[in-house]
Amino acid sequence: MAPSSSPGPCVADDFFAELPLLAQTSETFDAQAYRPAPDDWELVVTDIVGSTQAVAAGKHKTVNFVAAMAIAALKNLCAPTRLPFLFGGDGSVVMVPPVHAQAARQTLARVRGLAEREFGMQLRVGICPVAVLRQHGSDVRVGRFEPTPGNSFGVFMGGGVGLLEAAARGRGDDVLIARVAVPQALDDGAPVDLDGLSCRWNPLQSGRGRMLTLIIQGASDPGAVHAEVMRLARQGGAAPPVRPDTLSTSWPPKGLMLEAQASRRGGALWTAVLRVLAQTLLARLVFLAGKPVGGFDPKRYVEEVASNTDFCKHDDTVSFVIDCPPDCIAAIQATLDRQQYAGQLRYGMHVSQTALMTCLVTGASGGLHVHFVDGGDGGYTSAAKTMKAQGTPGLAA
Repeated sequence: MAPSSSPGPCVADDFFAELPLLAQTSETFDAQAYRPAPDDWELVVTDIVGSTQAVAAGKHKTVNFVAAMAIAALKNLCAPTRLPFLFGGDGSVVMVPPVHAQAARQTLARVRGLAEREFGMQLRVGICPVAVLRQHGSDVRVGRFEPTPGNSFGVFMGGGVGLLEAAARGRGDDVLIARVAVPQALDDGAPVDLDGLSCRWNPLQSGRGRMLTLIIQGASDPGAVHAEVMRLARQGGAAPPVRPDTLSTSWPPKGLMLEAQASRRGGALWTAVLRVLAQTLLARLVFLAGKPVGGFDPKRYVEEVASNTDFCKHDDTVSFVIDCPPDCIAAIQATLDRQQYAGQLRYGMHVSQTALMTCLVTGASGGLHVHFVDGGDGGYTSAAKTMKAQGTPGLAA
């Protein structure tokens, strides 16, 4: 729980928009920048059951796309209210205001049904008022990470996310497990508004050698661990996984069918395919020309994409993807190994040649677009699998 000297819970429906801005990832480790979430706001978690098997079957892009669907659906439902949200590769965390609580439950049920019907994915969902999580001994404190103006992501502290994730998986207190469940009966098969969700960029090729995906849990000072990893990674150059020179498109886009399935809203699939083909062809021509069209400047958009990317931090877990020189990886691994074997943290690592990006565009010409990055060949899912397989020598339960 938050110390008594910290600010009390916010009560306004726009509480997230009023939080202090965190422009750098390093600032997300400052506990003073977080505020208690309002008691009546609802915390949402989702994750894909069997994501490891899906990735092994070559469905990594589908896993990422389905994981982002709840964010897109809830963001559209609650617009223009700004929502805290984060992306975790095979799942997500979102908060919604109380005025949309019941509609959010039905939206989650519909998203879960859509994931199974269209993509063959079983999506686990859970939703609960912050007050209930506090009654069960955990807090929800929120920070606002905004790498560029108007493009905000949520970061979380207090243990509430972890508690809700466990309950959604059927672990822990039976009363809480029942409270967070979303009944199947709420899915009436109605279309889900996923406007803005797409995956049109080609896989991001590493410019420094390898894409390194890391999940780090349980560190007493996660900011120091993150800073050390970044210091080691930058021995050979910059670390961001998305840069203008690594962004490329092709036509038809590799995510054509994903976007068509998500956007058809009960209509014929072939009409949705034609619509996405037309939209993406026009976009490709604009990007190839490189000149502004109306209020849209393709060069500026590419520069914004490189900055408007997420950073995943909740409770004692930090997850991120960096473009890393190969000769730096061993030093990073050795540093994390030492701390893991000393019982100071748990971690999982995955190394790949590429990264994948899923996009959520609210206003392309106005710079309002955010991008979720995952390491290639499984990324977060593979790193989590590695962490579980390694165990945690010396780390207290």
